[in-house]
This record gives sequence, C-alpha cells and structure tokens, in this order.
Amino acid sequence: MAVGIDDNEDLRSLHADPQTRHQLLASQSECTFAFATEEGWPAGVVMSYLFHDGIFWLTAAAGRAHVRAAQRDPRVTLVVSNAGTDLPGRRMLAVRGRVTVHTDDCTKQWFYPAFAQRHAPDNSEAFQQLLDSPNRVVLEVRPVRIAVSHDSTKMPGDGRGGGMGPRPTRK
Repeated sequence: MAVGIDDNEDLRSLHADPQTRHQLLASQSECTFAFATEEGWPAGVVMSYLFHDGIFWLTAAAGRAHVRAAQRDPRVTLVVSNAGTDLPGRRMLAVRGRVTVHTDDCTKQWFYPAFAQRHAPDNSEAFQQLLDSPNRVVLEVRPVRIAVSHDSTKMPGDGRGGGMGPRPTRK
C-alpha cells in the first residue's frame, strides 16, 4: 500500500526531516503559541517569532493571558505551518518547549534589533522603537521535543490526490 494513494491514514512516513524543518522555520515568521488557561483549557495565540540558535524568541505585553500562563506553567507548544510562505505543499511542525519570560534590559537590547530586522527590514528602527515599551517582555522558548511534524510533498499528488491518475480499486 502506498501512502497517499492507497492509505491516507498512517502518515508516520511523512514527518518533516531536518532540512524541511529548517526551511520552514526560516521561511515562516509566525506561529501559534499554545498554552493552558487558568481553568485548564487549551488556548492559543498567533505570534511572530525569531528562531535564533535553536531557540524561539517572541515578545508580548506583560499582562497578556499567554504571558501570565507562561509564568504560571512554562510548558507550551509552538505550531508553525507553511501557510503564507512560498514553500510548496503543506508543512507543519509542533514543538513542545519550556518558556522563560525575560524582563531584563540585556535581553531586550539584543532581541529588539534582531526581531525588528527579521519582521520589518525596511523600517526596523521604527519597529524597534515601538517594541521598546515599558510593559513588554521577551519570551524564550527552548524546544524539548518535536511533538508532530508533517510534509505533504512526500506524498504523490501532494496529499490532495492530484497528479497521480485514477485511483486504484481495492480488492
């Protein structure tokens, strides 16, 4: 049985390899930051990130629900997909990690310029000034493990059944 032709249920062979993960993290600039609310419900927010030296760096206002959650429980999951990038197919990566909330000037001094350059290269100084606000924090997410990954380009027809001709009949 061929994955994507006869079998679209067992997709273990479609994990994103290290090169695909690198391409995805370099091409994308946003992720879903998933956390547990005070009531224990799963929640998530879309955030811009900087992936630097194997660590995810993000920023937010100190009083936001996801920041309070990170201070309460450092276990988070970041989900990155290739939506909105030029990468072909459907690719995704869910990374479990532990978050540290930074409020110190030393972290902000290196982070703001790097983050602004990544997300607003044509006007990074203005973006950096906007980021440098009194109640802003920097979130450092150190990956613990890849929970889930997927790369549909490993499937015939990119996982949508296209380009593979008529479907074989099952016996």
